[in-house]
Amino acid sequence: MRGLILSDIHGSHLAVEKALAYFKKFECTHIFLLGDILYHGPRNPLPKGHGPMEVVKSLEPYKDCIIAVRGNCDAEVDLMMLDFISIKDEYALIEDKVHGKEVNLFLSHGHLFLPEAFPPNGMESLDESKRHITVHCYLYGHTHIWDLHENYKKVYNINPGSISLPKGGRPPTFGIYEPLPKVDRQGHVVKFSVHHLDSGEEIASITL
Repeated sequence: MRGLILSDIHGSHLAVEKALAYFKKFECTHIFLLGDILYHGPRNPLPKGHGPMEVVKSLEPYKDCIIAVRGNCDAEVDLMMLDFISIKDEYALIEDKVHGKEVNLFLSHGHLFLPEAFPPNGMESLDESKRHITVHCYLYGHTHIWDLHENYKKVYNINPGSISLPKGGRPPTFGIYEPLPKVDRQGHVVKFSVHHLDSGEEIASITL
């Protein structure tokens, strides 16, 4: 599995078209969509290239490979336009296996489950059938600021930033999840990286 990680599109068809061009370039198999897809939000300016219906049309060809969660700006009326997500999709769990090692990814927008405090056994209270699963990484958006670090609960926090309305002086960014060619000396099997939307240049990365 190789994933293009996008968050906080906020209705910018210009930004989403740029981001989707990297799906093929990085040979991705999936898109991890971390919420705030169509509506720009009452506290945000209109992003460049604002056009929610164009965003819908751009995402449509990829719907079978999208794993999406709802953001705080994703209202029911917006999600009616996107048949790959519902108002109930507050989180998603991806169970991957790379070089014989389990890599479990918890996806949520970040406004309901605090990333910094999310524990490895976080599935216990969310899904009885998944309570045995150890969460290794929490992928989230919401802050519009990219981040790659291990929280104090020993869960990796992965935020790709925003492709349309970055904050904190950051450029517009997206993320990539990919398997390493082989297990490295530290026993790491996957890599997360953050890339500049305009150039595709890698800004930062972390392996686990």
